Amino acid sequence: MLAEVAALPGLPGVYRYFDAQGQLLYVGKARDLKKRVSSYFQKTQSGTRIGHMVSKIARMETTVVRSEAEALLLENNLIKTQHPRFNILFRDDKSYPYLKITSEVTPRVSYYRGAVEKKHQYFGPYPSAWAVKETIQLLQKVFRLRTCEESVFRNRTRPCLLFQIKRCSGPCVDLIDEQAYAADVAQAKRFLEGRAQDVIDGLQARMMAHADRLEFEQAADLRNQMGALSRVLHQQSVDTADALDTDILAVKVQGGRACVNLAMVRGGRHLGDRPYFPVHVDQAVELGEAPAIEWLVLRAFIAQHYVGQPVPPVLVVNTPVEPELIDALSEQSGLRIHCVTQPREQRRIWLEMAEKNAAIALARLLAEEGSQQARTRALVDALDLAPDDLDSLRIECFDVSHTSGEATQASCVVFHHHKMQAAEYRRYGIDGITAADDYAAMRQVLMRRYSKVAEAQRAAGDGSTPSAQARLPDLVLVDGGKGQVTVAREVFETLGLDISRIVGVEKGEGRKVGLEELVFADGRDKVSLARDSAALMLVAQIRDEAHRFAITGMRAQRAKTRTGSSKLEDVPGVGPKRRAKLMQRFGGLRGVAAASIADLVTVDGISRDLAEEIYRALR
Repeated sequence: MLAEVAALPGLPGVYRYFDAQGQLLYVGKARDLKKRVSSYFQKTQSGTRIGHMVSKIARMETTVVRSEAEALLLENNLIKTQHPRFNILFRDDKSYPYLKITSEVTPRVSYYRGAVEKKHQYFGPYPSAWAVKETIQLLQKVFRLRTCEESVFRNRTRPCLLFQIKRCSGPCVDLIDEQAYAADVAQAKRFLEGRAQDVIDGLQARMMAHADRLEFEQAADLRNQMGALSRVLHQQSVDTADALDTDILAVKVQGGRACVNLAMVRGGRHLGDRPYFPVHVDQAVELGEAPAIEWLVLRAFIAQHYVGQPVPPVLVVNTPVEPELIDALSEQSGLRIHCVTQPREQRRIWLEMAEKNAAIALARLLAEEGSQQARTRALVDALDLAPDDLDSLRIECFDVSHTSGEATQASCVVFHHHKMQAAEYRRYGIDGITAADDYAAMRQVLMRRYSKVAEAQRAAGDGSTPSAQARLPDLVLVDGGKGQVTVAREVFETLGLDISRIVGVEKGEGRKVGLEELVFADGRDKVSLARDSAALMLVAQIRDEAHRFAITGMRAQRAKTRTGSSKLEDVPGVGPKRRAKLMQRFGGLRGVAAASIADLVTVDGISRDLAEEIYRALR
């Protein structure tokens, strides 16, 4: 290994460490690979987190890139996809929502999430859907912009309720001319860009002009708009003169867990915040990195969060960040980024708010985790389980759902680390069975899921290196009583697996919640847990989650079978008639999905813009 380190070039790149089983331990970036990697193998590292990790390294891989910014991008793509054991990891979240103003002749304002298009204008990102919808309501109150779909807008013959309650100016029926509506749209854009004072000045000038012409009703409307806008700005309690987009990052570490609270300021308006909780922080604390853990957590968040996300020109942080990281982000984004660690005035108020929210969110998380661990312990005790440790307890639960035998779907949900692991859920389409045969469906899904485990265990028994796939869950729950458990036992006996791990959740008398009984595949007597038992609450939660996941999959499959495609139905402007024309013209959904934009335009009633929307929706 030392000879391999000595041969490394002094160039920027990414290095990866693996253990003897081929598991990825750590991913890091370096401006100088040789200097950075060699620093890990110094004798002074013993007893530290680095020393503990180095003792496990069996091999190393490196990738040379052109710059530190490229190294940053590659490093965090690998961290997100490979989940190395010793990296502080922030789980991927949904994409951020935006506020969208369309490029139509009469623009509409709407909530949007997804890839942006150049022809429309987008404002954000916002920390939550609630923040976007609140802003849309504000634009409706002050500027009265329309929010209706184009198909609705083109076919109105009289104004809708929004016009009656003064939330829209009625452009659909020409109650406002295009020029005046365009002026309202321009004012709304200026407000979203943080030029609120310009907007107020403009409204005041228009109000005075109407008053001079004795048009007092129009002047009163503008006065009301100014009042609504002023109230919003007062509630925001921000210095609107500072219109630079800013992200405020506050990190808090306690009890082996960490929280990074991200607050967003766009156009001088505080849009709200969102907490993030990384994993693997407890290892860093236990292995001696506690004095620098805030720095490590914040560095990991900035490096991972802003890869693939827009970076604002200003970051306000409560822990110093290495300048090299900010420089790399600037190079990657093409935008000069300023990092402020000692903010003043309004920015200081924002940071104090973010710190308080981080502390509250972390305290809530620790309380919830304490409760979750108590439930896990109660279940382990009630069922006499023997996991390697409480944190490693893994439960998989199966359920089958269909509608009179149509669109049969089976679900597998996973409980691990004291909570449901949505990323590990799986759905199985069931075919080749008699309609509504739940036993056959359960047999099929269990065979498909655990035949791979049995195969991996046999390979391990032959002297091969055991893999993570060879591990059987500590508990396998099936939604059902004796019949379902018998099917599961037959599958496990066929595969040579341990049947003592199979437990059925049988509904009690009258199928009432809280009266469930647990049925065991190994012949043990049924167990009826108390209605207020923490163990029963956990079993019920897992069973209900499996049921929910199976039903949603079944309904989606049924809708797709009956209508040809839920995606096509969701495209604004594609109603039953246009959908029928598309299906007829291209011979079904598959043909529509394969058609080009030029082909779609040839269908009667499909404009160029609508063809582009259909093309994107079906990709």
